[in-house]
Order: sequence, then C-alpha cells, then structure tokens
Amino acid sequence: MPTQEAPNGIDSDGVYDLVCVGFGPASLAIAVAIHDKGFPARVLYLERQREFKWHGGMLLPDARMQISFLKDLATLRDPRSHFTFLNYLKSKNRLVAFTNLSTFLPLREEYNDYLTWCASHFDQYVRYSQETLQISPAKSEDGRVVAWDILSKDVTTNERTTVCARHVVIAVGGRPKVPTALSDPSPNSPVVHSSSYSHTIPNMLADRHKGSHVAVIGGGQSAAEIFNDLQNRFDNICVSLYTGDSALRPSDDSPFVNEIFDPARVDEFYNLPNEAQKDTLQRNKATNYGVVRPELLDRLYELMYHQRLHEPNESKWQYKIVPRREVIGYDKQEDGRARLKLRNTLNGDIILSDAAFDLIIVATGYLRNMHVMMLKPTRDLLETDKFDIGRDYRVKYRRDAVADDCGIWLQGCCQDSHGVSLANLAYRPRYLLLTFWA
Repeated sequence: MPTQEAPNGIDSDGVYDLVCVGFGPASLAIAVAIHDKGFPARVLYLERQREFKWHGGMLLPDARMQISFLKDLATLRDPRSHFTFLNYLKSKNRLVAFTNLSTFLPLREEYNDYLTWCASHFDQYVRYSQETLQISPAKSEDGRVVAWDILSKDVTTNERTTVCARHVVIAVGGRPKVPTALSDPSPNSPVVHSSSYSHTIPNMLADRHKGSHVAVIGGGQSAAEIFNDLQNRFDNICVSLYTGDSALRPSDDSPFVNEIFDPARVDEFYNLPNEAQKDTLQRNKATNYGVVRPELLDRLYELMYHQRLHEPNESKWQYKIVPRREVIGYDKQEDGRARLKLRNTLNGDIILSDAAFDLIIVATGYLRNMHVMMLKPTRDLLETDKFDIGRDYRVKYRRDAVADDCGIWLQGCCQDSHGVSLANLAYRPRYLLLTFWA
C-alpha cells in the first residue's frame, strides 16, 4: 500500500513535503504515482467536496467517456500498476463482461466508480470538506521563502485551519462559467449551471407530468447530453436548445488528430511562440470544446426527424434546437417564468423567445482561474506580473525570493502554455515528482 505518511506523521517542524489543493483526477494521479514509485513522502490532500466525486452533476444515464479508458490514472505510465482501469474491473469481477462490450469508452458512471475506487486507497491522507482560501509564503530568517502556509476552512463548520508545506500543487478544477447576462445569485433564480444539473433538476422539476418549459444554453457535449436526458427523464416537458453556432458540430477523435494528446506534444507546444500557441489551440478546438460526440448527434437528429414525421411545423415541436441565437439576458415575468433575450448571430437583431421558461440550464463551460485569488499573497514574488509557469508546471517565482526546494505547481489551468493535454493524467505526475524529489 502507499508509502505516503498519514497527516499525523509530519516531521518535527510541522512541514509537509507536499500538499495538494483539490483531490480530483489530477491530484489522484499524483497520489497513484507516489504510491507506485514508493516515494517516502509526507503528503496531504485538501478537498472541498464532502467525498470523492467526479463531475457528480453530470453523471447521466448512458453518458459515456470521450477518451479511451487506456488514458486512465496509470496505464500509459505503468500498465502493471494496481490502479489501472483494467485492474479495477478485475477487482470488481467485471473484466470478462466488459470485454464483451467491445468498447474503449466506458460509461461515465463506471469511470467515476473507478476513480472513487482509486481514491478510497488514500482516504487517510485526504481532508474532505476543506475549502482552500489562500496560500501565503513562509519565510526564513534571511527573508527567503522556504515553505507555504495553506489556509482552509471547513465548509460545514467554517472552522479555519492552516497547514505548511514545501511543495504545493493547486488542482482545483474549474468554477462554473455563467454568462454575465444570466448571472442571478437570488435563491429563486431560474438559471442553473450544468455542473449541478443532476443534483438540482429532480427538485426543480419534481412533477414529471407538469408541462414545464426548459431552455438549454450551449452547443457542446454537456448541452447535448442535457437536452437528450430531459427528453428521456420527463414525459410532458418542452425543451429548447440555443446555440450561437449555425449547427451542433461533431467532435474529432480521429487517430491523426488524437496525436495532439501524446505526451511528447506538450514539449512541442510549450516551445512555440505565443501566436502559434493560440493558433494551434484554435485548430485543435474540435477535439474537446464546443463539440458533440457523433453518435449523440445522430441520436438527436433522429429525434428531430421523428417530430418532423408527425408535425411538419417546427414551431409546434416539443423539442427544438435553435441555431444562431446568442442568449444576452432574460425578462422575468410575474408568474416567475423567464423569456430569453436573443441576438441573431447573423444580422445582430434582438428578439425575445417565443416561450417563457420555467428553467434555464447553462452549459457554458468553466473558468479556470481560481488559483489567482488563492495565490494573491505571493504576487510580489513573481518574475513578471502574471502567474507564468514553466514546462514542469511550476509557477515562476524569483529565484532570489524562493528557495530551490520550495515551489507551487498548477494543474488543470495550463492550456494556454501546455496545450490540450487533459488526457495525460498518467504522465503529468512523473514530471512533477521528478521536480519534487530530484
């Protein structure tokens, strides 16, 4: 089992070797790598959720992974690891049955169970319900930073705790991105982000037979999955999906394009000029952003066609996909429903939606800048005015200000500098661990 020492096994000066802020797939991959490599590290993981769960708000029935199970937490680094997806299946007595499915894309529900199974091996090193508030420098007598103080609070009791570590990895994922025009913090807001979809929908649409109207905003995989799920989940519901694009577009996972996820491509991308990086990201956008798996597109088109078979007039359809409409706000009516303000992306005309909606679900992605506020107390240590990071994901602080054996690393917010490397979970920890324990 893991060689990581439990939190009560810190050294005499109370400093951890490593604290990971966030315990999602990125930090879990680090935990697995430390176990597999046998590093005698004193490690602590701080996680805001009360238990391990991966995209819990989007664990929809029949939703599948978009990448191969071989790109799990360990296989590409060490196929013999205890923590491969195949070994998980073996331990659950489902390996033979899974092979009969003839697929590389397991259900998202099953992959969450795989990650949860991996996470359970490290429970003694994780403090759940801990929201990290800020990370501050801890300096020696000569004024040089030799460690970091990590301040967190218990999300249930609000009790604050500070721990200290020489190395810190920030891997908190993204926070829901809601367009400013739809942002409404009031408790009776009709707007829900896709990240909390499966948690909130059963309560907000409790009456399966009520004739509710729901708007889905977005043109990517999450929007399409929600549009599909609402039709399957409720009997008497009208759903309209709005996208600013001219159509829902397919994702590209063809083999040559898929090579952009190869570990060696990170080096290539990192060394490109800034403009070339931007151009490369734009050209590779169809692999994962604002696109939909082709098989789901086929299913949705069949549903649209079935409506056309029985009703030629599209305005009377129960389920609608409305292209070239950017949602720029909404007007709330006296009955609590909302009519969307829509901008035609072809001619700029502003109109109101025909229907008034009980619920507006925004599937507009995530902002990956939570590290900026956490690291505000360290800003005066930076080499520049930005949180630039090196090839090894380490934040670039001035070497005269921060000791060589002390640093902060970022995960999950490095696309602009490292490219579309989200699938390299098994490889990334190797880079980090070589830096930690060089």
